[in-house]
Amino acid sequence: MIFPENLGPYLSIDETSLSQGELYTIITNKSAKGKKGALVAILEGTNSDTIIPLLFQLPAKERNKVIEVTLDLAGNMNLIVRKCFPKATIVIDRFHVQQLATEALQEIRIKHRWEALDQENDAIEKAKTY
Repeated sequence: MIFPENLGPYLSIDETSLSQGELYTIITNKSAKGKKGALVAILEGTNSDTIIPLLFQLPAKERNKVIEVTLDLAGNMNLIVRKCFPKATIVIDRFHVQQLATEALQEIRIKHRWEALDQENDAIEKAKTY
């Protein structure tokens, strides 16, 4: 289902599983803030080869008015946006940016903790030899 009248300059695209593992691609108009007119499209599947032709049903003139699309880190969603909304800036949603930063910080913390443990063990071994 595509609702071309709901297309706006700021969109969001994501995949979701609605029931029994069936995947859907959902595109929303962020300007509607979840209210009437927010749903631009709900399409069965998440494969870019399936979704892109469906979104090409929207007039190119309208698709080119899209300024920004927010998405997660899924490569298929990135490809869909680049092909269907070529003038849009791609923005990674804040949840996934925060998740990446937290994971990077955790890796650094673990690395430094192991280095500290190694130094402590070396000092203990060195102390035993005296």
